[in-house]
Amino acid sequence: MRILLTGANGYIGMRLLPQLIGQGHEVICAVRNRDRFTSYDGIKDHVEIVEIDFIHDDSPPEEIKNIDVAYYLIHSMTAATKDFDRIEATAARNFNKMMANTSVKQVIYLSGIINEDKLSRHLQSRKMVEEILYKGSFNLTVLRAAIIVGSGSSSFEIIRDLCEKLPAMITPKWVKTRCQPIAIRNVIQYLTGVIAREECFNQSFDIGGPDILTYQEMMEQYAEVRKLKIWIIGVPVMSPKLSSYWLYFVTSTSYRLAQNLIDSMSVEVITKDTRLQEMLNIDLIDYKEAIRMAFYKIEQNEVISSWKDSLSSGRFRRDLNRYIQIPTYGCLQDKKSVKIRNPKEVLERLWSIGGQTGWYYADFLWKLRGFMDKMAGGVGLRRGRTHPSKINAGDSLDFWRVLLADKQQRRLLLFAEMKVPGEAWLEFNIDENNILHQNATFRPKGLLGRAYWYSMYPFHYFIFEGMINRIAKGKKM
Repeated sequence: MRILLTGANGYIGMRLLPQLIGQGHEVICAVRNRDRFTSYDGIKDHVEIVEIDFIHDDSPPEEIKNIDVAYYLIHSMTAATKDFDRIEATAARNFNKMMANTSVKQVIYLSGIINEDKLSRHLQSRKMVEEILYKGSFNLTVLRAAIIVGSGSSSFEIIRDLCEKLPAMITPKWVKTRCQPIAIRNVIQYLTGVIAREECFNQSFDIGGPDILTYQEMMEQYAEVRKLKIWIIGVPVMSPKLSSYWLYFVTSTSYRLAQNLIDSMSVEVITKDTRLQEMLNIDLIDYKEAIRMAFYKIEQNEVISSWKDSLSSGRFRRDLNRYIQIPTYGCLQDKKSVKIRNPKEVLERLWSIGGQTGWYYADFLWKLRGFMDKMAGGVGLRRGRTHPSKINAGDSLDFWRVLLADKQQRRLLLFAEMKVPGEAWLEFNIDENNILHQNATFRPKGLLGRAYWYSMYPFHYFIFEGMINRIAKGKKM
């Protein structure tokens, strides 16, 4: 079948795509920026890529007019605190208009469980999108999922951060809220299992795992699997704002996402029907096994996708292409160069920078800068990186965003997502004479921006000088 996959760069989309290819489907991947399509090279050769921004576009490009099935995996919860629901409604309406001019027969939408009378804004938005999609000129299949557990999922990574970093924690009352976590592998089975099944047309199904647990029990079972000792002390009152700050400072989540997650964690997400499980004969994976499976992927460096790589996990949510051309007018720069002997080894070191590897020189100062950024409301260093040695355009890398990663051109370009009074770039490239160039560029915003640059200049000189030499020589300090 010919299938349109929206949200192809998202956490679910990147997990779903290999399964669709493996089942022999012809897939068109819809992304806002084709340069950010970061799936495996072997898969890229078997798909079509089309640029569509459903927030602004409502006319289908020629490539998607002849399709049988479409997946609606567009989600804007983390993009803004105030108006994500308006953005999601606009995208859904534009999607309907676009699909009306195609041959699509079925649309599959992954939503959230909405069985409670009082819903969070996030779940209300999911319900609203579902209602909009039901007005489309196609057969709709809705899968309402609970919390998804898998390597790189936001829920899993937040629980991982809490349990791995806090042996004792004082928790708000929402840790007693019940939910029904589901393994990412089961979610993918459901998503592929409903393709072209007429008994699933114009139907909404709840999907969840076999366990009903409170958030506290999820943390305790995580600790048990990981052989950790944790002590959880609940308090009866903790304001949503204070809870959001608690998640923000302890975990790698952004403050915007923390706010929306806290809002949703007060609502029970429990399935009320098992029709689809019985129809598709799916063996559900329990919560502990889902954790073990996630860590197998992590330990094998096989994490396909992570919520941290979404643009909404950082400071900027605009088109990254506008930042690829580094400005010169009104900018301040720190330029350094060094002759290298083995360009291949240097490239490997560059492609491993950040995350667990660190920044090759004065890592304690990088960590201090990350802490200061977190205190100022930035992303800090906790996002790390998804893979220890692979980088793609659009990936998050500590408090940077990868704008360009081209090994053939021997160039790596990063854009700062930490809190700074201006805009900052960090570029590495190796020229034809095997000289490694390291350029830090800062476009200050007003007098405060210039004061920031000159106050940090002694530290920049010390750090950048040491960093380029360590990268060139293969040492770390």
